[in-house]
Amino acid sequence: MRDPYSILGVPRTASEADIKSAYRKLAKELHPDRNTDNPKAAEKFSEATRAYDLLSDKHKRAQFDRGEIDADGNPANPFAGMGGRGYNAGGSARPSDFGGFGADDLDLSDLFEGLFGGGGGRGRQEAPGTRRGFGQRPPPPPPRKGADITYRLAVPFVDAAAGREQRITLADGKTISLKLPAGVEDGTLMRLKGKGQPGPGGNGDGIVEIQIGPHTFFRRDGDHIRMDLPITLDEAVRGAKVKCPTADGPVMLTIKPGTSSGTVMRLAGKGWSRKNGKLVDGKPERGDLLVSLEIQLPQDLAPLQERLADWADPTQVREKFGL
Repeated sequence: MRDPYSILGVPRTASEADIKSAYRKLAKELHPDRNTDNPKAAEKFSEATRAYDLLSDKHKRAQFDRGEIDADGNPANPFAGMGGRGYNAGGSARPSDFGGFGADDLDLSDLFEGLFGGGGGRGRQEAPGTRRGFGQRPPPPPPRKGADITYRLAVPFVDAAAGREQRITLADGKTISLKLPAGVEDGTLMRLKGKGQPGPGGNGDGIVEIQIGPHTFFRRDGDHIRMDLPITLDEAVRGAKVKCPTADGPVMLTIKPGTSSGTVMRLAGKGWSRKNGKLVDGKPERGDLLVSLEIQLPQDLAPLQERLADWADPTQVREKFGL
C-alpha cells in the first residue's frame, strides 16, 4: 500500500480530527454506490479504509512514523533498532563493542548464531535452499482480508437523541441490532468487524454511515434540543398545565400565571446523549430540552377586543429602548 498520509491527503503532523475528517470525505467520494461506472472505486475505498485504520491507531501510527512497520502493518526492517552497532564498514565485528573483550576472548559464532539463526559451522544440518545470516529472506506478508462493505443507516431524530438501538440488514441477509454511540452525529461511521467481503486473510469489515433525519419541530443544539411550544393567551395569563412533546414521549409542563411569550423552560435530561462517558441509570447522560413558549392569539379576535375595549396595559414595555 502507498503511504497512508498520501492516500488520505494529510500531512504527517495531522491531528486525529484531521485524519478522521479526511477519511470521511474520501469515504463519501469513493463509495462504490456513487461510482458504479468506476470499477476502481471499491479498490480505492478499501485502500483509504486501510490507511485510516493504521493512522487512527495511535500505537500503529507511532510505529509507522518511526519506520518500524510499513503501510500494511508489517515489520519494515527485521534488524531495526540494532543501529549497526558492533560492525565496521567491512561487515566485521569490532571487539571494543563487546564490553572490552578481545577477539580471542569471545566466540562470535555463538553470537551470530543466536541473532541470525546461522549454524556456526558446528555440523548442524540445514534444509536445501535455506539462507543464513544476512541473506535470510523475510517472511511473506500475511494474506489480505476481503474488501469492506459500506452501509447507510437512516436513524430517526428522536432515536438518535435517546440512543435507541437500531436494526440493520447486512449483505449476507442477516439482521443485527446496532447500539448507537453516545453523542452520535449525522455522518458518524461505525465499524462492524468481520462483516465485509470474504478474503484469503479473513472477512473485511462493515462500515455503517449514520444518517440522522430532520424533525418537524425538534432541532439539535449541541447536547441540547430546542423547540417552540405554542400556548394560548388565557394559559399564559391564568397559568396552566399543558402537554409538551419530548424525544421520550409527551410530558406535562406547568405554565406559571403571567408567563410572557419567549419564556424558555428547561426539561433536564430530555436532550441529546453526551460523549462525556457519564451514565445515568445505566444509560449515557443527556443534555436538556429547551422549550420556548410562544403565546398564540385566537383567530377570532372580536370577543377579546370586546373584553379589552375599556382596558389598556400601563406597562412601559419599550422603556429600555428609550421610547
